[in-house]
Amino acid sequence: MFRRFAVLAALAVLLATALAPLDADARAGLSSSMGSRGSRTYSMPGGTNTAPGGGMLMDRSLTPQSSPSTSGMPSYGYGFGGRSPFMSGMMGGLLGAGLGGLLFGRGFFHGITGFGGFFGFMLQMLLVVWIGRMIWRWFAGRQLAAVGAGMYARGINTTGAMAGGGGGGGAPLQIAAPDYHAFEDLLHGIQAAWSSHDLNAMRQMASPEMVSYFAEQMAEQTSRGVWNAVTDVHLEKGDLSEAWAEPGRDYATVAMRFSMVDVTRDGAGRVVEGDPAHRVQATELWTFLRAPGGNWVLAAIQQAR
Repeated sequence: MFRRFAVLAALAVLLATALAPLDADARAGLSSSMGSRGSRTYSMPGGTNTAPGGGMLMDRSLTPQSSPSTSGMPSYGYGFGGRSPFMSGMMGGLLGAGLGGLLFGRGFFHGITGFGGFFGFMLQMLLVVWIGRMIWRWFAGRQLAAVGAGMYARGINTTGAMAGGGGGGGAPLQIAAPDYHAFEDLLHGIQAAWSSHDLNAMRQMASPEMVSYFAEQMAEQTSRGVWNAVTDVHLEKGDLSEAWAEPGRDYATVAMRFSMVDVTRDGAGRVVEGDPAHRVQATELWTFLRAPGGNWVLAAIQQAR
């Protein structure tokens, strides 16, 4: 009897859980990492008290990603799409010797005098490869040290952070109290424009790239017959991750923890995700840009790690 009661109670709990609305987590940006941060687009923002782990790498950006050969840093990896010159040489030698054996009718391994000769040849080639890789690492290390010295001379910390805040290129930028007020106003304004599907308002507060992403996400909601609304947004905590200046642009990346009511409804007004009586929290790193002396606009959103 007791077992039957326990089973029924467990089923009731599971049913209630299944029928309860899910957290929407569908605020502006849909919890993704997207946008552009100038020369730092593909670097991870540094950690802060609000977001100790820093920010995630970009999922989407219109900024081209430079290859290691064009970024000034040497490439040492030989993953998919790359090859080690020493391993290529060894495999080329094996293949050449084997093909020679086949062409002269002595079999693949007879090109290197049978199995015993093959084994000896392998040992010699491995020794050559080991010595070659040691030389290559020594040479690559000298290259890396030279690049690091050049970065240090330009004021860039070789761990990825610039003195005064930030990683990547650009000069440090001072952020004052009016800037922080502008960032908080943009947080509220963008979530409000998102909730009302007001792209004209978005264009006043975000870069064309970010507006294009928001428009795409709004269109997806429309096609699904749902509407997400983020209301009662409150900034719980925020601090600066990095701020820098590039030619014609100022950038600031700010970690923000904010709470809100995040609810998605269908065409009939029924809640399909979220709970109107329950607040949820999010921690994201927002990057803002401006022309020197101009107004800040949103340039990127990255999820906290």
